[in-house]
Amino acid sequence: METAPGDGKDQKLLGNFRRGGDLRTGGTEKGENSVNKILIVEDEEAIANLIRMNLAKAGYQCEIAPDGETAADLISERTYDLILLDIMLPKLNGYEVLEYAKSVEIPVIFLSAMGETPQKVKGLKLGAEDYISKPFEIAELLARVETVLRRCRKADQCIRFLDIEIYPDSRTVLQDGRQVDLTNKEYELLLMFARNKNRALYRETIYETVWGGDYSCAGRTVDLHVQRLKKKLGLEEHIVTIYKVGYRLAV
Repeated sequence: METAPGDGKDQKLLGNFRRGGDLRTGGTEKGENSVNKILIVEDEEAIANLIRMNLAKAGYQCEIAPDGETAADLISERTYDLILLDIMLPKLNGYEVLEYAKSVEIPVIFLSAMGETPQKVKGLKLGAEDYISKPFEIAELLARVETVLRRCRKADQCIRFLDIEIYPDSRTVLQDGRQVDLTNKEYELLLMFARNKNRALYRETIYETVWGGDYSCAGRTVDLHVQRLKKKLGLEEHIVTIYKVGYRLAV
């Protein structure tokens, strides 16, 4: 993690967090779908854990990536509602990680000691939703996280691809303007594909996300549901089988 001259290892940030309570490393447990999942990409372990502690207190589920390469791997394997991203990272820098996040439409807030106007302008022009300069107050971080999530939820009220529209709030699916009747699992499966367009999804990940169980007991559950979904929506050419991996929605 970078530090700006005179910041004293971001003492304002660290001091503010320490006033909030003792260091804890655990986020919230996996629960309802309404819990927002946030990826914290920060190579300074103490700061990353302190950010996670305060976000967990606010009700968010968090994971930490200590370098850009780990972050890119997690982005390719899992689904997040928001990424808090340092810029000066080992292996891949924050601007490179931003490209991975943009490819799967995950909003990003940069957290950086590089607080000069040119750096802020660069980050925003590259596609970040917000840019917070270090050191910062925890209240500011929480307020900006809430604002970005609220703004992105509004933009995500309808998910569109090809001739299909998905309305998550009402769990409604339209194709060519006509409502399509799907089972609960078919709907969850379609929503997962739609939120991960052009991204390889492992069968294990699909099963654990949609069914919430141990994949070793799944049998051919995933394959059978995918086949039914493809036939029902005419997606035979777009939901592609990846040999020994899983599926990808190609659009």
